[in-house]
Amino acid sequence: MTYDDKPWLKSYDEGVHPEIEIPDISLVDRFDEILRRFPERPAIHFLGKTLDYRTVMGHANRVAWALMDAGCGPGDVVGINLPNIPQNLIAQIGALKAGCATSGVSPLLTPNEIVYQLTDCRAKALITLDAIFEHRLSGVSDQLPDLKVVIVTGILDFLSKIKQALARILKKVPTGRITPLPGKTVWGFMDLLARYGDRPPGLAIRPEQPCLIQYTGGTTGVPKGTVLTHRNLVANLTQILDWAKPEMGKEIGLSGFPFFHLAGLMLGLVGVSVGATQILIPDPRNTGHIVKEMGRHRLTFLVNVPTLYMMLLETPGFRKLDFSGLKFCISGAAPFPVEGIRELEGVIGQNKMIEVYGMTETSPLITMNPRQGEKKIGTVGLPLQGTRVKLMDLETGTWEVPFGDEGEIIVQGPQVMKGYLNKPDETEIALKELDGERWLYTGDVGRMDEEGYVTIVDRSKDMLNVGGFKVFSREVEEKLIDHPAIELCAVVGVPNPKRPGSEIVKLVVQLDRAYPERVEERVIDEILVFARENLSPYKVPKIVEFMKELPLTPIGKVDKKALRKDKG
Repeated sequence: MTYDDKPWLKSYDEGVHPEIEIPDISLVDRFDEILRRFPERPAIHFLGKTLDYRTVMGHANRVAWALMDAGCGPGDVVGINLPNIPQNLIAQIGALKAGCATSGVSPLLTPNEIVYQLTDCRAKALITLDAIFEHRLSGVSDQLPDLKVVIVTGILDFLSKIKQALARILKKVPTGRITPLPGKTVWGFMDLLARYGDRPPGLAIRPEQPCLIQYTGGTTGVPKGTVLTHRNLVANLTQILDWAKPEMGKEIGLSGFPFFHLAGLMLGLVGVSVGATQILIPDPRNTGHIVKEMGRHRLTFLVNVPTLYMMLLETPGFRKLDFSGLKFCISGAAPFPVEGIRELEGVIGQNKMIEVYGMTETSPLITMNPRQGEKKIGTVGLPLQGTRVKLMDLETGTWEVPFGDEGEIIVQGPQVMKGYLNKPDETEIALKELDGERWLYTGDVGRMDEEGYVTIVDRSKDMLNVGGFKVFSREVEEKLIDHPAIELCAVVGVPNPKRPGSEIVKLVVQLDRAYPERVEERVIDEILVFARENLSPYKVPKIVEFMKELPLTPIGKVDKKALRKDKG
């Protein structure tokens, strides 16, 4: 049996098609259909405010007209520099209706990082927060010659005047002044909505047009703009709908994934595409607020990173919520410890957790555990319909490793990106020729069992070389997380001064709250004894350090790039 035999097909749920036909439409066509079917359906719940689909699409049309009036259209890029607030989804839809591509710009970026991304994608318009406008954008706007229009909004703009005033008095929400920018048009978002009509622009958007210029995290080198077309997004949407079988116009979901990350944005777009109601979470670290929202709404699906699920399990009130209406719960973007999954399912219900795997370059999903059938805990499931996956040797990437062995995951499918924006060399590294076909080399190390289930072992850049032995950091982390002293941990490599080309295993630990009063040396001894009992000698950490809190990326993954800055 080879990977070309697609052994995963026999593990598909009944009713999931091995191959699917991708509709020859754009995302905008899909949005128009939802408006026709569910105009009165609540689209967004946000801090007590509800917007139905007629309102959301009407506002999106106004944004589209404003952008077109400013000269933005097909071939142009609109940066969206907002947290998960109604204006974000409205702006995304509006920009796409104007024929533009959007680029999610993280609200956490520094001024120099904002300049890099907007310059790299030559963004013609930017929709941003008033606080970011004053404190980060205004000082560097002269470095953005391609930027012609800036639309500014506040987090609470859609809430009542009383709520806005109260938030300002309590200083709960950052704000900023809006001032002119030389050579650029500056509009207020709410003024824009009052100025333009809600008639649809009616542009014909082709499936081949760029839809997103989505930037990778930049964990190696500078971030790259991934070019995803409407067809890429519609393909992944079609795969997800056929796989998960959501009920049109009936789902209610909540996610802490930010929209500037593709997982969050795609979830938002999928939600709109099925007429779902979405509870928007502007601050995913405020788990108390998330629990309150869960208590107000009868959720049918949840989507988060593992760290947020673990935080919710520790949040008062979470375990007492009624999850009887919850159909499934998706986890992705980082490994989820097996014991953590079992603990979560003890609260939300058995067989509801679905682990997935994807990346920005694949729109984003590649694999998914079955919704109804066997979910192999610890795996990320099966390749999606119409998706081919192979595991290649880690040295040359030219021959297939046997089932059960570790190899680099390569992917082919309709959701695979067009390439990296203006980076042909980087594109050639990622999209390689193999036996006359073009494959995406993911840089992820995994293995596939004979039923087609994929287990992610590590990122290739996180794999350590210890005296010629390969050490997969995720394997060590998943073993050591079972020690009661460890709340969270990460393994990174440190150059071995005595053996050039070799590394030392370094473990960074966030202690469990029950351990803070213990002597660190004693805890280190306990951890190392546990490691020696459960790991091969070359995998046992030689350095153990403690941090009060491990650094996290904006979506809640452990930030190993930050940890590597300290090579000690």
